[in-house]
Amino acid sequence: MYAKFYKHRWQYLMILPGVVLLFLFSYIPMAGIVVAFRDFQIGSSIWSSPWVGLDNFAFLREPHFWTVVRNTLYISVLKFIFGFPAPILLALLINEVTHSTFKRFVQSVSYLPHFFSWIVVAYMLQSFLTLDGGMVNQLIDKMGGEPIFFLGSTDWFRPIVVGSGLWKETGWNTILYLAAITTIDPQLYEAAKVEGAGKLSQIRHITIPGIMPTISIVLILSIPSLITVGMDQIYPLMNSANMEVADVLDTYVLRSGLQQGYFGMSTAVGLLSSVIGLILVLATNRLSRRMNGEGLW
Repeated sequence: MYAKFYKHRWQYLMILPGVVLLFLFSYIPMAGIVVAFRDFQIGSSIWSSPWVGLDNFAFLREPHFWTVVRNTLYISVLKFIFGFPAPILLALLINEVTHSTFKRFVQSVSYLPHFFSWIVVAYMLQSFLTLDGGMVNQLIDKMGGEPIFFLGSTDWFRPIVVGSGLWKETGWNTILYLAAITTIDPQLYEAAKVEGAGKLSQIRHITIPGIMPTISIVLILSIPSLITVGMDQIYPLMNSANMEVADVLDTYVLRSGLQQGYFGMSTAVGLLSSVIGLILVLATNRLSRRMNGEGLW
């Protein structure tokens, strides 16, 4: 065993910083889960706080909590339905571009929004969609329509969240699929051409099956996001006018913990979300292995 370790010593050394960071920021903080079962207050120790058992899970009896859960699932399912296939389709389209310069240009343009923070994206949306001088409402006004309060509308909030997520992340998420496409044997395409297969047939019978293992892994890793829609995206766009549909689990935990001081309850919500996420990952991994033999383990 020592000889094997010594043989791969440089590989182990290369991954050591990642392992240390994972241990420091993922495993050690798990000790804080105990706050979900204690009456913790600022200024006291976690371990000296009174034990309250399951009292912090009383939020399960609150109607507003289930409204928050419904909002979370509604937005996350919409983001998954539109967001999961989008990078696959874009990768297939980019792969068919034969002009190398134009192909690199399309890739660069599609990747670029990923590097904008959600605060910047929220500011851009407010600039475009605001009632007071927003470009979109100016266009609507010139066409004879009535200006729309997009960011304060319960009907428009979800489409804005889904659309901005697609614009920001679709290009970046194509990287995995484009890399997977490059591993497909080019001789398969040559053989398909000889047999008279067109582009659509090649995509259907060669490209998609070739990237199916990558699709399976990404699907498994994406399932836990069904209960975490991303506070960094939702919170900057949330206001009192759209709170009815904008309040999700992430913002609920933020308000309960940092703003209202209910640290035990917010930890309990986070713990419950993590457990559900783990169950979803295990179930999806098992289903994926049964369907196509691919999984995380």
